[in-house]
Amino acid sequence: MFSNQYMQQAYALACKANDSGEVPVGAVVVYKEKIIGAAYNQVEVAKNPLAHAEILALEQALAFTCTKYIEQCELYVTLEPCPMCAHAISLAKIKRIYFGAYDEKGGGVVHGAKIYNSSSCHHHPEIISGIMEDECSRLLKNFFNNLRR
Repeated sequence: MFSNQYMQQAYALACKANDSGEVPVGAVVVYKEKIIGAAYNQVEVAKNPLAHAEILALEQALAFTCTKYIEQCELYVTLEPCPMCAHAISLAKIKRIYFGAYDEKGGGVVHGAKIYNSSSCHHHPEIISGIMEDECSRLLKNFFNNLRR
């Protein structure tokens, strides 16, 4: 069930990513109204292209539950997941994704690869998009504008 507080927490994590020079994306995994995974992008600091907020939050949630599927969990993320993250979300069998900003160039859910429309995708989470879209988009635009300067 949607709660704006979780998206606000994902946004706060995205701001932390921004402050540390990472692409500002934050994610939280929620189970029964409890956050069991929370992360922001750490690609630069970890020197790891897989260290996306969603992947790191999923890893925490899976470790918390000690299971390979977290089908009763919901994911709140500030940016439309990329194809890699979208597929990982499917593999973990997340129940529902709430995301903020759309990613027309690199998205994997509504744009681009549209992972959940593929016949090879066996789990299709419910998707609710555009949550805090203005704030999430503005944070990303400011980050990339500052990067270009």
